Amino acid sequence: MKNVYFNHDGNVDDLTSLLLLLQVPDINLIGVGVTDADCFVKPAAEASRKIIDRFNSFNHKLEVALSDSRPKHPFPKEWRLSSYAFNSFPILNEKGKIKTPQAEKPAHLDMIDKIMNQDGKTILIMTGPLSDLARALEIQPEIQNKIEKLYWMGGSLDGHGNVIEPDYDGTAEWNAFWDPEAVKTVWNSNLDIQMVGLESTEELPLNIKLRDHWASLRKYPAMDLIGQGYALVLNYEANSVYYLWDVLTTISSLYPETIKSKKVKSDVIVGGHADGRTYPTENGREITLVTEADETKFYKIMDDLAKSAHFE
Repeated sequence: MKNVYFNHDGNVDDLTSLLLLLQVPDINLIGVGVTDADCFVKPAAEASRKIIDRFNSFNHKLEVALSDSRPKHPFPKEWRLSSYAFNSFPILNEKGKIKTPQAEKPAHLDMIDKIMNQDGKTILIMTGPLSDLARALEIQPEIQNKIEKLYWMGGSLDGHGNVIEPDYDGTAEWNAFWDPEAVKTVWNSNLDIQMVGLESTEELPLNIKLRDHWASLRKYPAMDLIGQGYALVLNYEANSVYYLWDVLTTISSLYPETIKSKKVKSDVIVGGHADGRTYPTENGREITLVTEADETKFYKIMDDLAKSAHFE
């Protein structure tokens, strides 16, 4: 049984990933951390606790840790507001109180405790910035010996980012841009890294067809929640397409048949107009880059997990 620690940053794709992780058989989900990045951390952490309360199919003993990591470049406020709406969905508030506790320690220390206290190694899934892991590595470098593999949604190796900000050249991806120094710290570690970049999910856009597919399955409570969540970001910006980046990262970590990948040497730029850009270079460190998603296999697994959810 695989140990899994999940660190996310609280937007719709992150919360959907948590919901699906709770339905995966034969894993030991040991902890959840929430970073104050593409969300507001308090409502995102509350939503995480409520999802665990209602959809914890295998009765994982969990608490949710709030990160106190801070950004070099904050996400736009408008993107982060969806965490408040998600946390207010009736399906998550029907019970009236939250049972899943908040962890006493901040997320980077919670990560250290949970991973170091396991007998075996742990898979670490991160769908937000790498700040909590970087801080954990600085405090206790031995943690890298207890991590089987890091699965990260972040970066882009094809030169096209999604950061459109004054004084920056548009080549960085937001999770890397939030804290470029953290990416550099993790890249300097000995961790085995699999990266889902912006270019990895071109087969998985959020569109009307997908909206209608989820709507057809809304008799399943988990699928109903997924459909409601993505409605918050569907066509959010006329010039921006939302892809299922975080869910692909999560599903591919446990179902490798859903993706194709290749080994790439890469590095990250810290500072200047390209701050946070990840790029291929023969002088870099080796990672596994997800290059393609199998749309049919991916959506079947996503549907099956959501439909199988035990609803409390």
